[in-house]
Amino acid sequence: MSENTSDSASERAPIPPAAPAKPAAPPTNWEREVLEKLVFATLKEQRAHRRWGIFFKFLFLLVVLVGLAAYFDFSWPGVDGEALGRHTALIEIEGEIDSEGSGSAAVVIPALNKAFSDDGSVAVVLHINSPGGSPVQAGMIVDEIRRLRKGYPAKPLYVVVDEICASGGYYIAAAADRIYVDKASIVGSIGVLMDGFGFTGIMEKAGVERRLLTAGENKGFMDPFSPLTEKHKQHAQAMLNEIHQQFIEVVRSGRGKRLKETPDMFSGLFWSGARAIDMGLADGLGTVDSVARDVVKAEDIIDYTQHEGLPERVLKKFGAAMGAGAVKSVYAGARPLLH
Repeated sequence: MSENTSDSASERAPIPPAAPAKPAAPPTNWEREVLEKLVFATLKEQRAHRRWGIFFKFLFLLVVLVGLAAYFDFSWPGVDGEALGRHTALIEIEGEIDSEGSGSAAVVIPALNKAFSDDGSVAVVLHINSPGGSPVQAGMIVDEIRRLRKGYPAKPLYVVVDEICASGGYYIAAAADRIYVDKASIVGSIGVLMDGFGFTGIMEKAGVERRLLTAGENKGFMDPFSPLTEKHKQHAQAMLNEIHQQFIEVVRSGRGKRLKETPDMFSGLFWSGARAIDMGLADGLGTVDSVARDVVKAEDIIDYTQHEGLPERVLKKFGAAMGAGAVKSVYAGARPLLH
């Protein structure tokens, strides 16, 4: 009876419902989170880098525009039609006299024409600081100076020497009305040279054979890898003597009776500015400012120098001249120089 009672009791007792199963936690994807953070950080850094890049490009462009504006405003006075008052025209010749740079005829001659033709310029001052260079470039400049002096007889041309005015530099200076120097300036070196190197002895010792083919028996003249014959030496010396005589005539013509010739004057020696005055190679002591103030009587100085712009500098650096660099370096000594 007791068993039945317990069975019925158990049948009557309610069975509690089973607890619902907890959902499984999703697996953590930390690799993806780290990757997303890295991507966003990289994008943020790239945006910042791009913003700074734009800023610096804009700043560089601004500097270039300001530089170009300054160049076109001040390098060539009067181009906008504005009348310039009474002034001294200045042209700078700095460095070697060659086919490039401020000492080339292509740069100096247009500046000379601009300076002489300007109604406001009272006189033209060439400020020279040059050790010399090409007799061709110097001769072209001298010829133009002579032409302009005839065309503008009332407008004198003065030269003011800075540190040095030697050889080709003095070739140009001799065409001026007067030459002013500092007492310690280097002046003179009236001579011509042609230099180079010969490698034939070294080649023989090293067992190197030079194979030079020419059409014309003298086509290999001044080749550094071939022996210098007596015929070629005499020909080169005759050419140097001829150019030297042209140099001497330019000096004598320009300086006239002021020149106190000595046996050493045309030997290639150079002297101090003070000694050059005593020899008649220069006329007195002076600077650009003192000449403008005391000689020209026009203290306002306008620079007519044709300055080289950025495009020209880039073209010279990366242009066709690079292709001929090696050949030019080998045969550079085969041309006469006023040094």
